[in-house]
Amino acid sequence: MTSALKVPTDIEIAQGAKLRPIADVAADLGLSDDDFELYGKYKAKIRLSVLERRPPKGRLVLVTGINPTPAGEGKSTVTVGLTQALKRLGKNAILCIREPSLGPVFGVKGGAAGGGYSQVVPMEDINLHFTGDFHAIASAHNLLSAMLDAHLHHGNALGLDVRRIIWPRTIDMNDRALRNVIVGLGGLNAGPTREERYVIIPGSEVMAILALASGLEDLEARLGRIIVGLAADKKPVRAGDLKAQGAMTLLLKDALNPNLVQTLEGGPALVHGGPFGNIAHGCNSVAATRMGLALADLVVTESGFGADLGAEKFFDIKCRMAGLKPEAAIIVVTVRALKMHGGVKKEDLGKADVEAVKRGAVNLQRHIRNVKKFGLPCLVAVNHFLNDTDAEVDAVTAACAAEAAQAVRSDVWEKGGEGGLALAEALLRLLETSKAAFRLLYDEKRAVREKIETIAKEIYGAEGVQFSHAAERALELLPKLGLGETPVCMAKTQYSFSDDPTKLGAPSGYTLHVRDILPAAGAGFVVALAGDILTMPGLGKSPAAERMRIHPDGTIEGLF
Repeated sequence: MTSALKVPTDIEIAQGAKLRPIADVAADLGLSDDDFELYGKYKAKIRLSVLERRPPKGRLVLVTGINPTPAGEGKSTVTVGLTQALKRLGKNAILCIREPSLGPVFGVKGGAAGGGYSQVVPMEDINLHFTGDFHAIASAHNLLSAMLDAHLHHGNALGLDVRRIIWPRTIDMNDRALRNVIVGLGGLNAGPTREERYVIIPGSEVMAILALASGLEDLEARLGRIIVGLAADKKPVRAGDLKAQGAMTLLLKDALNPNLVQTLEGGPALVHGGPFGNIAHGCNSVAATRMGLALADLVVTESGFGADLGAEKFFDIKCRMAGLKPEAAIIVVTVRALKMHGGVKKEDLGKADVEAVKRGAVNLQRHIRNVKKFGLPCLVAVNHFLNDTDAEVDAVTAACAAEAAQAVRSDVWEKGGEGGLALAEALLRLLETSKAAFRLLYDEKRAVREKIETIAKEIYGAEGVQFSHAAERALELLPKLGLGETPVCMAKTQYSFSDDPTKLGAPSGYTLHVRDILPAAGAGFVVALAGDILTMPGLGKSPAAERMRIHPDGTIEGLF
């Protein structure tokens, strides 16, 4: 009796890959030794000075997805595989994706660099400390926290009201115990005792600032505009008032440069900026995307979680601020995920259920309609699993056709770039024949309340929005802080169009609940907290960290 064929894990595939020296990958992009700084043999940072002589010229494509489920969608995997396929077709294409956070790596995901034969490598480095960008962000963020508390300790000349301090501390780990804490205990020399909270690094305003900054001068200016709290007269106190922006910029000077790595097939990948499209804007950095557009003809990037969150923020925040004009979008879906949106439990996903696919397809169809509201043509990538039946895939195809969108099967997890050739060819045809007329969802000069209501009704399908007392007070205050005419970064559950994670499919006729609205003056937007969304996640009962170890020979085990 022969044993079943063992399917290698993502990390086994990555560890078995033969990587090219990153200097060779850089040379393929036309970069000289003076254009980048090596971080070992397989990682580098590209200096922003490259953009001074190579202006952006490429075409931008966004990969997004449906609302995620425990069944998995594989958005990053498809993004990588599509770029590999474009390279196989002889296209000058580059990948621009976000850096993983240690929180999900040790919590649920166990790794976030793609999957199967569509990964970015060196996978272990990218998932762990990489080039130190997250550490630099934590240091800059917490330096501001330390300078804030030192200012309070030494007399509080700026008159900060300790009850109105809004600047948190940060750490890149899922640690629910840090959601609400007390600092300053221990006597007179410990500083004033006050309430404090932590956010995970992807939710830090410093992460957003780094991802949106165009250069060092813009970075420093944005850092100086951070509002740390209010004085007794409700006037904002900023990082610039604490004279913190210079040192913070110093800590971030290298982190601002995009990271260059490679795909499993040796193509270039710029991995830079933070994830978490549910609580943050969750996009690859402006610097990296512009670099990609300067170095390649086609740039494939991704946004966080479902299109209701990640794509909307990519368009209305990142593209608005950076002047980017994407030309197409790809929505990633799996049959398994649609079955869950159609009411099937995870343990029953192996059973064929065409009717459940049809019921769940309403989620996909709303995402298709939403993407088209931004003036972009779109494709649907059906990320294929072995037990998907032809009838189930046909049901997805029919649901897409009803919205005038083409569905294309993707097998990039199993076959790498070869498994994405059909998707790549369909994308090239779409770019050749369709005329994108990219537009934004709302005018940023409209009132914050109106912008939130527009997103809720147009994208989420809500009937209306209910604002808490705290949110109403914020709506009155924000214009006085100079934040009445900024984009809105919605923070809500990624699992549903609504603010209730149990409402799958495409709920409508409900009320979206906004409990608070926070200023992010340095980033240039306001953050609206909807439902019970948290900015500091917690570990589950059996986190991925329990299954990780390193062997005596240095081989890592447990990064999925």
